[in-house]
Amino acid sequence: MTRQEAFARSRATSRSISRRLVLAAVGALIAATAILPGSAGAQEYPSKPVRIIVPFAAGGPADVYARFIAQRLQDALKQSFVVEDRPGGGSLIGTEAVAKSAPDGYTLLMMSNTHTVNESLFAASAKPYQLMRDFAPVAPINYSDLVLVARPGLQVNNLGDLVKLAKAKPGTLTYASSGPGTPYHMAGELFKAMTGTSILHVPYKGSSGARTDVLGGQVDMMFDAVPTMVDFIRSGKVKALGTSGKAKSTVMPELPTIAEAGVPNYEAVIWLGIMAPANTPPAIVNKLNAEINKIAVDPEVVSAWGKKGAIAMKMTPAEFGKFMNDDIAKWAQIVKISGAKPDQ
Repeated sequence: MTRQEAFARSRATSRSISRRLVLAAVGALIAATAILPGSAGAQEYPSKPVRIIVPFAAGGPADVYARFIAQRLQDALKQSFVVEDRPGGGSLIGTEAVAKSAPDGYTLLMMSNTHTVNESLFAASAKPYQLMRDFAPVAPINYSDLVLVARPGLQVNNLGDLVKLAKAKPGTLTYASSGPGTPYHMAGELFKAMTGTSILHVPYKGSSGARTDVLGGQVDMMFDAVPTMVDFIRSGKVKALGTSGKAKSTVMPELPTIAEAGVPNYEAVIWLGIMAPANTPPAIVNKLNAEINKIAVDPEVVSAWGKKGAIAMKMTPAEFGKFMNDDIAKWAQIVKISGAKPDQ
C-alpha cells in the first residue's frame, strides 16, 4: 500500500468514527431531553384519555372525589379523565391493576389511608404490591372526620349508652365497614380497643352496602365519612353519636367528638390521594401534582368541600411521600394494639 493510499484510508476511517460519535452524541442528547422536566413529552401529556382506578365501590368518598377531580383535570388539561371502580379484596384488586400498569401517567390510583393501613394489616406474602415501592406519590386530595352512627332502633342516645350496652352484651352488637383495612374498619377496631368492648365486625365490599344495611337496621352501627352521612343524620335516618376528629365538626358542631364523649385521645379520619405506578416520569408526576394542587386551593372547591366536612390537602410529591410513610408507621402501631386482622 502506498503512502497516499494509507493516508486516504486513514482519513476515511476517521470520518467514519467521527460520524458515529456525532450520531451517538445526538442520540444521547435526544434521550436526555426526553426525560427533562420541561421536555416535550411532559408538555404534551396527556395526549390520550387517562384512567383513574378507584379500588372501592361506587358511591363512597373515594369514588365521589375521584369524579370531582377527574372532571376538573379534564377541564384544565383538555383530555378525558375516566374513573373506573374496581372494588374487592380490601382494595387489593384495583390497586394491583394500577401497580401492573405502564408507568406513563395514563393509569392513576385514587387511594386512601386504607392503603397505608394495609401495609401492616396484610402479610407481605398476601399483598401483590408494596405501596411505597410500587407506586409514586402524586398528590393528596382531602381529609374528612368520620362520624359514628347507629341504627334508629338501637336503644342508645349517646356514646355513653353505647359503651354500656356493648359491655353488657359482649359480642352481640355489630358494626359495618367497607372492608378490611378501610378507615371505617380501623376506626371501629380503635374504638373497641380504647373502650374495652367486644363488637362484631361485619365487612362489606364497599361503603354503600355497609351504609344501606345500617340505614335498614340489619347492622347496629358504623363509622362513616361525614360528607356522605350528614344528610342521613339530618333526616333522622340514623343516630349520630360522635365525630372522630380532634375538634368538633364544622358541619355538625352540635355533636361531641368521641374524645369529648368519653374516649379520651380518640382520633381517626379518612384521607384521599392520587398515586401513579413507580417510575412514572417525574415531569408527569409534577404536572399532575401542580394541577391537583390548583384544584385543592380553588376558593369555590374549598367552600364546597368545607360544607360537606372535607378539608383540602396540598403537598408536593415528596411531602406526600413522607406523609404516607408516617401514616404507615402510625397505623402499624394501631393494628398491633387492636389485634385487627384482615378476615375479622
